[in-house]
Amino acid sequence: MRLNKFLAQAGVASRRKSDELIQMATTDVNGKLCLDPAYDVKESDVVYFDGQKISPVKEKIVVMFHKPRRVITTVKDTHGRKTVMDFIPPNVRLTPIGRLDQDTTGLLLLTNDGDLHQYLTHPKNQIPKDYEAVIEGRLTPSQIQKLSRGIYIGDKEYGQAEIINQETKKGRSSLIMRLRHGKKREIRRILYRLKLKLISLKRIGFSNLTLGTLTEGNFRQLTLNEVNSLWN
Repeated sequence: MRLNKFLAQAGVASRRKSDELIQMATTDVNGKLCLDPAYDVKESDVVYFDGQKISPVKEKIVVMFHKPRRVITTVKDTHGRKTVMDFIPPNVRLTPIGRLDQDTTGLLLLTNDGDLHQYLTHPKNQIPKDYEAVIEGRLTPSQIQKLSRGIYIGDKEYGQAEIINQETKKGRSSLIMRLRHGKKREIRRILYRLKLKLISLKRIGFSNLTLGTLTEGNFRQLTLNEVNSLWN
């Protein structure tokens, strides 16, 4: 088994991310630093990641977490800020599937299944993610058309979103926006380009899963049927 796949199956990260982590000198094999993601791990090999012995997990777990504001989507934070892992029991190694920025709340999935992580984060699969955005003002029909085609958001990138619904009350609108690409801070950059003020942003759906009644700061393990639905 390739070393990057070994890390993924141990719940460290997706295979793509594991490539980066290995090349950042995080992984030892049989007491020696290994920088080659393609190294063939044998049954007799002892692998350490970040100072901890790892092995492929037998029980695959997927958790849905309702992320609060001011919480960082990372496993560790060098600045001592609160991370999503502070809310998850420490007896299972889980990795966030994608990211929500510090001020975005809502649905975040975490797993120790490297293959599922890879599938859900790979851009070619275009997994839909739904967000509820509250803005000052209202999107015009021409702006909605622009979003469906894609607009330039800087750094040689284009943002694209489908507007599922828009309700306006007292000068503010609640939008349901569907994204399939997930560029960094994409919605915030889109609204900035459209000169619209964003009041709040919350992810309410991931693939065919919805946040439902899960309260902020809490999590639940997905059922087998829910996990299978993510693959479909």
